[in-house]
Amino acid sequence: MLSAVMEYLRSCWGPASSPAGRPRKGSDAAGRQDGLLWYKDAGQLVAGEFSMAVVQANNLLEDHSQVESGPLSTTDPNLQGTFVGVYDGHGGPETARYINDHLFNHLRGFASEHKCMSADVIRKAFRATEEGFFSVVSSQWSLRPQLAAVGSCCLVGVICAGNLYIANLGDSRAVLGRLVKGTGEVLAMQLSAEHNASFEEVRRELQAAHPDDPHIVVLKHNVWRVKGIIQITRSIGDVYLKKPEFNREPLHSKFRLQETFRRPLLSSEPAIVAHQLQTTDQFIIFASDGLWEHISNQEAVDLVQHNSRNGIARRLVKAAMQQAAKKREMRYSDLKKIDRGVRRHFHDDITVVVVFFDSNAITTASWSRPSVSLRGGGVTLPANSLAPFSVPT
Repeated sequence: MLSAVMEYLRSCWGPASSPAGRPRKGSDAAGRQDGLLWYKDAGQLVAGEFSMAVVQANNLLEDHSQVESGPLSTTDPNLQGTFVGVYDGHGGPETARYINDHLFNHLRGFASEHKCMSADVIRKAFRATEEGFFSVVSSQWSLRPQLAAVGSCCLVGVICAGNLYIANLGDSRAVLGRLVKGTGEVLAMQLSAEHNASFEEVRRELQAAHPDDPHIVVLKHNVWRVKGIIQITRSIGDVYLKKPEFNREPLHSKFRLQETFRRPLLSSEPAIVAHQLQTTDQFIIFASDGLWEHISNQEAVDLVQHNSRNGIARRLVKAAMQQAAKKREMRYSDLKKIDRGVRRHFHDDITVVVVFFDSNAITTASWSRPSVSLRGGGVTLPANSLAPFSVPT
């Protein structure tokens, strides 16, 4: 049992690696590391090109991410496309890492079963991932009860057969850059729905789902939170807010609600949008809220539109960090010197993936490009430094 637990811990905190087990830094094919910044400046996809970057602020990287391009089915080689996932964890890295390891495989399995890509396939993949993490929490309950208080936002984009599917839980964001033919401008179009209690419509949705609970959302320190605890209203994980049997000892008292609940307080049902790609659709930006805290949708689209594709994700990360430094009246160069952990007081982990659409590749299904399987990296702790989940004070 102990060896199984240590293996699970290493999967959450150990160095990011390729499917073959090779470290994900050094060669450009697997991205590069520069201090707390990991990046892959450019790469080819089935449907175009991409750029990807991650900067770490937390002591343990809580943002996890992946880009997969090639077969989207385990049985049909003709079902080709691109999958992008951005998983912004909270309370620890475990849930985001679990999603990174399982969601895409579930999607391929359901696509094989349905013989197509669809919103229903994506929804089933989300549900299977949520159920799988519930099983992990249940099996580890006596040893690591704090896993019940770990969760993650989950933003997914799937490009297949000329369609773009966006599925989201939480407050990460997917923003499309669309060309206006008459003016030549490229306008920002947000495709993802956000699930954060700061939005009045989200609070109304929660209140309608819990009419017998006048305190389902509480304004605490000028921030709206579910039960005064968490801002996001949909996630994977956060089991202690979804299943009352995990809202008890041995979970630390800091997380436990005083009263029990009959219905899950958070949802794991993704909001899914199916968008047929147009020739005016230029690119799409996927990013965790660490970017959007500092840059607006249109500012991000303008940066992408007016700069080289190569390294554009890294440029967006830098722009967000420059804004974070400016807000604290400090220089960007000084912010870069601050180490992980302390860095979190200045900005969050930031993940950015930019996908540029190749309309010819999309319409002709140009599958001659090599398959891609890449995960965003970060600074990691060596295996022998792993410690039990820290108890809040």
